[in-house]
Amino acid sequence: MEELSPPGPRGDHLGILGTMTVAEETRVRRKKPLVTALLVVPVVPLAGLAALRLIGYDGDWYTLVALSLTPFVAVAGLLLGGLALALRRWWVGGTALVLAVALAVLVVPRVSASDQREVHGKTLRVLASNLLYGQADPKAVVDLVRLQRIDVLNLVEMTPRVVDGLTAAGLFQLLPYRVLHPAPGAFGSGIVSRFPLKEVNLTGDSAAKQPGAQADLGDGVVAEIVAVHPISPDVDTPQWEREIKDLSRAAGEHGLRILAGDFNATLDHAAFRTVLSRGYNDAAEERGAGLTPTWPSSSPVVTIDHVVVDNRAAVQDYRVFDVAGSDHRAVFAEVRLP
Repeated sequence: MEELSPPGPRGDHLGILGTMTVAEETRVRRKKPLVTALLVVPVVPLAGLAALRLIGYDGDWYTLVALSLTPFVAVAGLLLGGLALALRRWWVGGTALVLAVALAVLVVPRVSASDQREVHGKTLRVLASNLLYGQADPKAVVDLVRLQRIDVLNLVEMTPRVVDGLTAAGLFQLLPYRVLHPAPGAFGSGIVSRFPLKEVNLTGDSAAKQPGAQADLGDGVVAEIVAVHPISPDVDTPQWEREIKDLSRAAGEHGLRILAGDFNATLDHAAFRTVLSRGYNDAAEERGAGLTPTWPSSSPVVTIDHVVVDNRAAVQDYRVFDVAGSDHRAVFAEVRLP
């Protein structure tokens, strides 16, 4: 019988089970920390974003952009955590999942409609549209007003030229009352209504006009309307925050108020949540459509256009509509007043 030679040092003998050589084991050991490092790298910004969101700090332009992507980051975190666990990087996977779940807890309620107050007052159908420096198609706006039987229309980035186009398209025959402040570029705004309007100052100073008005709905019922368009935070982040918070006086301090327009903010921005915390509801979130994006309209990613409603009212419907020529989708809400 042939005598078997003794096995060599551990890992040197390539036997019937395919034992690895020393060189092969070394290569595997070198790969392990590399894979771990590649998984750790995305956990760091995930942790940073979760911290910003949980403590309610908007920061600068770059962190504002990151915060606006919170729903996507939550999904990415769940995938990252699952991948890390599949590769047996337990602490990396566990950390990623905890952070992702924390964000998901904040995001998921937006897809579930909330119970509404039982109110029996007048109904107001509100539409807000960003006209993209007046480049939106006036006929498309007027058709939308007609089809959706709009009572109050808020327009931002409204130029003198687009006002002429809206006039020619028949807007003011449908909605005869108006508070208009057209201006070049992104600085003009206006409110157009089926009901008589009285212009009132409902906001602080802002780079773009944010007009306010009292709409007389009849029978002694008055609704306060604000056409919202704070400065874009990429231009001046501190001013954006000031202009947003100027909208946030508590509901009990004024009449029934509806804020509608381009807030340049999502539900994941602390400044916008400050507005909601002082007596308002986001109409999209109330109807379970809080993740429906509004910008850019060609490939919508984030929800920065809103109809914000006094929390004493009920939101009966919410939808978004494309508007030809604009980079924003128009936002619509049907509101029942107490």
